[in-house]
Formats: sequence, C-alpha cells, structure tokens
Amino acid sequence: MSEFNNVTVVKKANVYFDGGVTSRTIKFDNGDVKTLGILLPGKYEFNTDKKELMEIQAGEVEVLFADASEWQSFPEGSSFEVPAKSRFGIKTSVVSDYCCSFID
Repeated sequence: MSEFNNVTVVKKANVYFDGGVTSRTIKFDNGDVKTLGILLPGKYEFNTDKKELMEIQAGEVEVLFADASEWQSFPEGSSFEVPAKSRFGIKTSVVSDYCCSFID
C-alpha cells in the first residue's frame, strides 16, 4: 500500500535521540495506529509496548533483536516484527524511511 486514505494525522512529531529518529502518528477509523518515520544515520535502541511491524520504505537498516547476538540486515522493501514488551537495536548508515504498525 503506497498511501493511506481517511486517516487522522497527529500534528506533533515524535522526536527521539536529539532528532536522529522522527515520526508522525497516523490513526485509522478502525483503531489501528501506525507511525511514518525517518532514521538518520546512527545507532538507536527502542523498547516496545505492543507488537510492532516495521516496513523499510527506503534505505537499509540493521536490527539487533533482544534475544539475538548478531545484527540482521533489512533493505528497502523488507520488513520485520518485534514482539510486545521487548526491545531492539536498530542502526543505519543512510537516511532510512519506515512505517511502523502497532499490533494488538
């Protein structure tokens, strides 16, 4: 899906790591929530509340899952899931665009 229709966009940006990661929250009529964001080159760590599906729209990221010892690469067009109540490391050497879906 290249676009979302009939959604509410929260105007205030989500800004993390001194602007290294930014996103906007998108709310759907059915209660679904997604964020559309940008990762600047760097290394970051996030904690999850809900299960997350991360879709890499542009760029490439490497991810270190909570139970893993090696980074996994996810290029443009790929996706990965992170369990609820978990954490993950993410790094990139290029500006990367993502869509994150929060799953109940």
